Amino acid sequence: MGIHEKVNNIKKRSDFVLFVQELNKDYKENPDSWENKDLGAYLEALAAWVEDMDGYYLNQGKPIPEKPEWKTVADMLIAAKMYE
Repeated sequence: MGIHEKVNNIKKRSDFVLFVQELNKDYKENPDSWENKDLGAYLEALAAWVEDMDGYYLNQGKPIPEKPEWKTVADMLIAAKMYE
């Protein structure tokens, strides 16, 4: 199961912790798959994606989260990997 698929399995805090560990591993092992390779670019992309995230959920046919859950935070982190 790839890192993107693992987001869908996040239900609780411990799942999120494992996901963040996997995300870090992915960064170390697959740096070429990351558009935002330094912390500044990553945080800028994270902020931009969160600002625009309603469109992501609407395009996916999913409800826009009213209160972020662990999975929502994981969605944010994985999106910042590539968001421009």
